Amino acid sequence: MTFSILARDTDTGTIGGAAATGSLCVGGWVLRGDVAAGMSASQGAAPSTLWGEDVLHLMRSGSDAQCAVEQITLADRGREHRQLSALDLKGKAAAFTGSENQNAKGSLSFTGGIVAGNMLSGADVLPAMIDGFATQALTFEARLLAALAAAHDVGGDYRGLLSAALLVLHPDKPPLTLRIDYHPDDPIDALSQLYQRATTGDYADWTRQVPVSTDRDRALD
Repeated sequence: MTFSILARDTDTGTIGGAAATGSLCVGGWVLRGDVAAGMSASQGAAPSTLWGEDVLHLMRSGSDAQCAVEQITLADRGREHRQLSALDLKGKAAAFTGSENQNAKGSLSFTGGIVAGNMLSGADVLPAMIDGFATQALTFEARLLAALAAAHDVGGDYRGLLSAALLVLHPDKPPLTLRIDYHPDDPIDALSQLYQRATTGDYADWTRQVPVSTDRDRALD
């Protein structure tokens, strides 16, 4: 019911993820991130938000993505109804897809990232996401959005879409966490419009004064 991408920008160390689904509130259900650990996307027929948090905890404690995903998924008797992908701070990725999720389903890794999905219209959706993200002329955040758009263009979630989300983290910047929790027409386009508003003008200027991981006392002079 969901397709997602997790990626790391090798030039800046920024990590981020984006997701879209034919159900509500994909950002709250699926995407998790920690500048000291990495990114996770927990989705599927019966998604576990606990998986998303727990895999970050393991990576924060030193596990790589593969070991963390294996440890979390093997311990859960409901795992066949779930899907989990993870990306550590070195850009290594791993995923698990339970057999009870509906086809088309699966995951694909690429350099510095991973895409995953279930209830997809076909096997071409995940490669299309990777191709969309590869658009080098765009910013990292816009490339994540381009990945969602590319997936949707070839069919995406076969039920259509209702929600979309973007989460981008860097220790020197405030978190960029944007969600379209319900949009019956085009949540990806609505998310793109929100991204433009959030990264330009007065709002973007305001975010430059708020505390960040590397400057917890930051404020206006």
